[in-house]
Amino acid sequence: MLRDIEALSTAGVPVYAERGRHGGYALLPGFRTELTGLNHDEALALLTAGSGHGERVFGLGSALAAAMRKVVDALPPGHRATVDDAARRLLVEPETDLLSRRRVSEQVAVGVMGEVRHAVVAGRRLRLHYARPGKDPHWHTIDPLGLVTVRDHTYLLATRSGEDRTYRVSRILAAEVLPDRADRPEHIDLDRIWAERSARFLAEDHLTVRVRVDPARREELLGMTRAVLAEQPGDDGRLDLEVTFEDLRHAVWALWQLDTGAEALAPAELRAALHERAVTLADRYADDAE
Repeated sequence: MLRDIEALSTAGVPVYAERGRHGGYALLPGFRTELTGLNHDEALALLTAGSGHGERVFGLGSALAAAMRKVVDALPPGHRATVDDAARRLLVEPETDLLSRRRVSEQVAVGVMGEVRHAVVAGRRLRLHYARPGKDPHWHTIDPLGLVTVRDHTYLLATRSGEDRTYRVSRILAAEVLPDRADRPEHIDLDRIWAERSARFLAEDHLTVRVRVDPARREELLGMTRAVLAEQPGDDGRLDLEVTFEDLRHAVWALWQLDTGAEALAPAELRAALHERAVTLADRYADDAE
């Protein structure tokens, strides 16, 4: 402890000793830090980053808001007003785009994110109630490695009985931090782990589809696919993508949502299924069209 006090004093923090039975160490009254090394653009970068959808990541919205207030309060007076005003003029990732399409954010059960985050940071084992699509929920005890957020979806990377596991946080119905230490390496390279698991995921059984899509509907398509394998501009102003779906039924459902905004180029079985569905619907309304 004495070494810490000495380090603070050396750094210019006014720490003094209070003698007596209830003594200890304290800061001089009224002392506050100033981020004198933070220039205008650096402070603006922090405030702008905190203004976007990042505040919802990992359930740290309130903590981020408090941190941003402290950044502003600690700025030298000359910077404070101009940075705050500038930050109000920059908007990052609003809820809707110019076409009034609302951002679709995953819903996480109340209390789940806090437990998951605590287990990851504290290195504790985690017991979770997980619901896979189309399956009954089950309880699992896992060793968490880290959290990854991609395109507004958050994933928990973990191991279970020594086997790699990846969980969609929005599918966790309940979670409980256990007192046991997690069985995990001391140093974890999340970038490498995520890349390896992504590669394995793409190699699993799935339906690969080539689709031509209107650029205005691209994000909508990506929100329904399992993965994107390739993308390039088409000859007619549209985009040619190679994507994957869970199965034929999933692909038919997704492309039907896009109406004329997308066209399945392959496989043939998908084109046939979409054609059959379109003919059935056309026949149903044929009398009204005459």
